[in-house]
Amino acid sequence: MWSTINQLLKNIDDFVWGVPLMVIILSGGILLTARTHFLQIRRLPLALKWMIKNEEGGKGEVSSFGALCTALSATIGTGNIIGVATAVCAGGPGAIFWMIVAAFFGMATKYAEGLLAVKYRIVDHDNHVLGGPFYYIERGMGHRFRWLAKLFAFFGVCVGLFGIGTFTQVNGIASAINSFFDPESTFCVTIPKIGTYSWSVVIASLILTFFVALVLIGGIQRISKVAQIIVPFMAVIYILFSLLLILCNISKIPAAFSTIIQSAFDPMAITGGVVGSMIVAMQKGIARGIFSNEAGLGSAPIAAAAAQTNEPVRQGLVSMTGTFIDTIIICTMTGLSIVITGAWQVSGLEGVEVTTYAFQNGLPIPPTVSSFILMICLVFFAFTTILGWDYYSERCLEYLTNGSQKLIKRYRWIYILAVFIGPYMTVSAVWTIADIFNGLMALPNMIALFALNGIVAKETKRFFSEKRHLK
Repeated sequence: MWSTINQLLKNIDDFVWGVPLMVIILSGGILLTARTHFLQIRRLPLALKWMIKNEEGGKGEVSSFGALCTALSATIGTGNIIGVATAVCAGGPGAIFWMIVAAFFGMATKYAEGLLAVKYRIVDHDNHVLGGPFYYIERGMGHRFRWLAKLFAFFGVCVGLFGIGTFTQVNGIASAINSFFDPESTFCVTIPKIGTYSWSVVIASLILTFFVALVLIGGIQRISKVAQIIVPFMAVIYILFSLLLILCNISKIPAAFSTIIQSAFDPMAITGGVVGSMIVAMQKGIARGIFSNEAGLGSAPIAAAAAQTNEPVRQGLVSMTGTFIDTIIICTMTGLSIVITGAWQVSGLEGVEVTTYAFQNGLPIPPTVSSFILMICLVFFAFTTILGWDYYSERCLEYLTNGSQKLIKRYRWIYILAVFIGPYMTVSAVWTIADIFNGLMALPNMIALFALNGIVAKETKRFFSEKRHLK
């Protein structure tokens, strides 16, 4: 029976995350790119400047940089390390090219999401912010579409609690720690009615739960403060070591780029038929790009709405940098490291093992040190994703319950409990269900972006024609 259920869920997942959804998200990015006249190229320097320069006198709960870090905390996760490796192994090096293409148009999508989040948000007298796709659906498209907003919020709660924010990330942390400290599972303990687990998993679970609870109890302000410390620090660490790997193998870069480009359009010529066709490379690359930066899913605008700003366009530009950093920089570096070292061609390797192989063989440091660095990056990336998705799902629940703080506090403790039991969850259906809900989030959000693309274009044109960016 369980095998039948798992197969049914897999079929639903394949349908939800099939070509139609990716076409919808990608076409939305192309439309918004055209409506904003390639703003992601023309205004990227300004966006990067505003990313670290907060607006003075803006209303909101956290700084623009804090809102960006909160959004990045949810997007920069295990997908940047494990997901890219999986995409390259399944779709060939060409998947990296299509991942970058998806990210390029995704920057326009992220810009629109951030703009609309601030434009249609509600800020009460206590500076408590209510905003995100549910509000730009309800207030932008009209009250008659409130059902669509509630649908998005429901999917958001499910994603946060049942998978992306808890089980998948926690399990990833536990696996990474166990693989480094006790790969053979030599030191184990039997937990009655649950199973036998390595002590490294049990200890990691307890420590992780403690620190997650410590942060979440403090709400958005504490999440933002922690994210502003951990996200830039770990991103810089990972980028520096990836850059070191690339520089140490600089002679191989031209060949790597040639392989990526050729494989993007003719994968079988590079792989000898080991991976699928150009369509497979496109599908894996675009899917990884969307999964990684979440452009079009509607999660990031929930954080963007909390930013201390009075200018929707400004926050849209700041939000746009998230996709640039997450995918075009971090994911590309991971992919390039894998291609340069030939890790994707080593048989028997999958997931994090591929990236670990690349670091061990590409860096001029002992393999044990390389593995440790990668493990630390995985742990902290996943940890911040847990924090970010708690905030997202709490805001979704707040919308569904008309702002019931009592229910939100109860939900927070349930979320912490889910983190605690996460390492012991082995049912594959949990991951599949989370994946389905993640995809379903995108549908209401993309409908809103298509419906409100004229508002995005109008606000953008007015902002720059009035030269408000020079003030």
